[in-house]
Amino acid sequence: VSAWHRGPPVTQQGLEIRRERTMTQLRIDGRVIDGSHPPYVIAELSANHQGSVNAAIELIHAAHEAGADAVKFQHFTAESITVRSSHPDFRISGGTIWDGAELADLYAEAMTPWEWTGELVTECRKLGITWLSSPFDSTAVDYLVGHDVPAIKIASFEIIDLPLISYAAAQGRPMIISTGMATVAEIDNAVRAAVSSGAGALALLRCNSGYPAEPGEMDLHSIPAMQAMWNVPVGLSDHSVGPSAASAAVALGAVLVEKHLTLRRANGGPDAAFSLEPDELSEFVSSVREVHSTLGSVRFGPSKREVASVALRRSLRAVKPITQGDLITMENVRSVRPAGGLAPDLIDTVCGMVACRALDQGDPLVWSDLNPAGMR
Repeated sequence: VSAWHRGPPVTQQGLEIRRERTMTQLRIDGRVIDGSHPPYVIAELSANHQGSVNAAIELIHAAHEAGADAVKFQHFTAESITVRSSHPDFRISGGTIWDGAELADLYAEAMTPWEWTGELVTECRKLGITWLSSPFDSTAVDYLVGHDVPAIKIASFEIIDLPLISYAAAQGRPMIISTGMATVAEIDNAVRAAVSSGAGALALLRCNSGYPAEPGEMDLHSIPAMQAMWNVPVGLSDHSVGPSAASAAVALGAVLVEKHLTLRRANGGPDAAFSLEPDELSEFVSSVREVHSTLGSVRFGPSKREVASVALRRSLRAVKPITQGDLITMENVRSVRPAGGLAPDLIDTVCGMVACRALDQGDPLVWSDLNPAGMR
């Protein structure tokens, strides 16, 4: 993280934010993540292992084969993320795909057993794919640092847990923070906590924490606004079903994209409804990288592949045989393809001039072919 500096205030929804840092590049496990590189794709495994370490390993291989840059795990226990209670607040409701479930039961089903970590990390290193994880309390942070995690991800629901963010940032590792549900003030507080506590670098993910997310509620124009407000790399944590949101996000400047991966949606599980299968992830990776390649840079004039097409533009050419001494008129000269003659906008200038040599139909008209009227 570069030195802090005092910048102009940024106002959003009546809140004044002072940009007090310049931090425009993220590097994870040696890979630079910024707008000049293809989008960094993270395959989120979450609960899609369904309690099988072999399935988790199969998911890592599927992510690698699909071309993802990283796989992400989650490190929590049901006891560390919630408590078992008969209070109605602990039973999910409100129109989610998990309605009716008790929090403790859902998280017990969704957790990745910590004892798998060494085996999963070894498999990642063997394949050459980076691994990341989301800790949900300080003990998980310590555990991940003990396994030399290359970067730490903070989930959207934890963005308001500033002590957790500060503790994770103090480890000096790159951090990624998802911003689902978060207000500008909450994002700013999280960024300040991460930077002031020593995060090695920081990125934010635009996120809609609906599961699955409705395309019309993703508001991806927030991505360039977030880049302007916090001057950090911004990406998308994509919980939508189709591929369009991620492509649109990349077109708007997203430099990293996170997507859930499952072996088969038909297997079910807490996250299956908004997860991609391996062949879909492969298409997803190709799509976002192709979109990025189309962005290029600011350029005008012909590209390398366009040079040959320049010769097919319009120009002024004889459209009838012209005898030496004939007047040039709209009847014997027109703007036609290909190029090679005078520019089309000179038609009014050359009409009324005299041909000083014979021209066949199709010959380009150039200044040396013409004399002013009266010089027959």
